[in-house]
Amino acid sequence: MSYSKPVRLLLGTILVCGLSLSAKANEPTKLSDSWEQWRGPNRQNHSTDTGLIDDWNATPPKLTWTASGMGKGYASVSIKDNRLFTTGNLPEGQAVIAVNTDDGKILWKTNLLELNPEHGYPGARCTPSIDGDRLYAIASNGAIFCLSTADGEIIWQKNFEEEWDGKMMSKWGFSESPLIDGDRVLCTPGGKNAMMVALDKTTGREIWRTAVSDLGEKGKDGAGYSSIVISNGAGVKQYVQLTGRGVIGVRASDGKLLWHYNPVANGTANIPTPVISGDYVFCSTGYKTGSALLKLSKDGDGVKAEEVYFLDAKTLQNHHGGMILYKDHIYCGHGHNNGFPLCLNLKSGKV
Repeated sequence: MSYSKPVRLLLGTILVCGLSLSAKANEPTKLSDSWEQWRGPNRQNHSTDTGLIDDWNATPPKLTWTASGMGKGYASVSIKDNRLFTTGNLPEGQAVIAVNTDDGKILWKTNLLELNPEHGYPGARCTPSIDGDRLYAIASNGAIFCLSTADGEIIWQKNFEEEWDGKMMSKWGFSESPLIDGDRVLCTPGGKNAMMVALDKTTGREIWRTAVSDLGEKGKDGAGYSSIVISNGAGVKQYVQLTGRGVIGVRASDGKLLWHYNPVANGTANIPTPVISGDYVFCSTGYKTGSALLKLSKDGDGVKAEEVYFLDAKTLQNHHGGMILYKDHIYCGHGHNNGFPLCLNLKSGKV
């Protein structure tokens, strides 16, 4: 999304993010029918769309529509059927916006907050998560909302600070996109006694919370700017998240903290969503920190995470995310406030 207002949604711009277009420039296909959460299916940033244009100079994509009045922010988009959802800061407050992908017309806007939160780099951050006729979004002040996809009606909401003593590691606002898993919605309030919580997606009722004690010296207490991913590493279903003190693994069944890894944390902003590959977890942060590959294995009735390798910041530091795993290789941008293209062998760590 654009960082200025109004946001202009260009079909070609969305396609750059991995969606398809007919090879005939005059016959653009519609957007993918299903991209229902941050980074798409399984949060891997992989699209199944086909028919991508090989040469944009010879057959440039056709501009199909633009939409203004989308607000200010850093959110991506979610898509289901012919509807696109995102979040943005409007003059009247932070909102979820629904757009018809056939013509770019705004279907509805729902204010999550009456005022836009005051924090650095103002703007909405969350990419909504869609589940059937409902969607879930987190406002940057730290509150999770459940809305109707049909008309934007708010069904329930919970405030992180009030419910769980939630906090961010630093001053730039909550940035997580909630995870839907079965009958649950997962999010990261960042509290000592509730770093992560699982809620009943229908009612918002708390199912469990994850308490954390000492996660290490590096970084800061609180939530990071990342989003939760699912791992079945070591044969145990768990939720993996990058927090203010590094990466954690939380048992899906009861919210127990299984393992944590501190060396990849920095004290400013831990941002990239971790990448999962079988028993492995790849993580990276900026601010002169670096990257690491962890291997998960059974440890009694729990799981332990062992460092396979650590790469210093000169070799690989991914600042703002966008890492993709494809055929045992990590593709990402490298450098603090930079995005130099880089390909890394996942298992060996060789660039």
